[in-house]
Amino acid sequence: MFRLMFYSPRIAPNTGNAIRMVAATGAELHLVEPLGFDLSEPKLRRAGLDYHDLASVTVHPDLDSAWASLQPQRVYAFTAHATTSFADIAYQPGDVLMFGPEPTGLDEQTLADPHITERLRIPMLAGRRSLNLSNAAAVVVYEAWRQHGFQGAV
Repeated sequence: MFRLMFYSPRIAPNTGNAIRMVAATGAELHLVEPLGFDLSEPKLRRAGLDYHDLASVTVHPDLDSAWASLQPQRVYAFTAHATTSFADIAYQPGDVLMFGPEPTGLDEQTLADPHITERLRIPMLAGRRSLNLSNAAAVVVYEAWRQHGFQGAV
């Protein structure tokens, strides 16, 4: 399945929502420290409802550890500054879908990481800065899953 990566997420409810979404889709969630919250925070638990036990969530101490563990073939980094739309990609199981911290997104140093295959954007109307992190992640994970016929869904 697809691997969703939040690099240094700052807002607990966004990660809680992502936990619920990966449980519903079969995707994996990879959190790269530092986190802006404690994983036991009530806001995170509340947003994830009772899906925590159904979700695949891995915490990595840093990006190098995440790459060593995941050994990704393709990594798509999402940024409002990219020119290629997320909808123009033929996603494959095992792809890493990487999102940066709220509210800044991925910085230039991280975007220059040689593991990153391509920078992608989610189209928005002019004058809008960004989508909510968990909403953006859901848009992309569901598109990747859709391309594979919602494998495993009922």
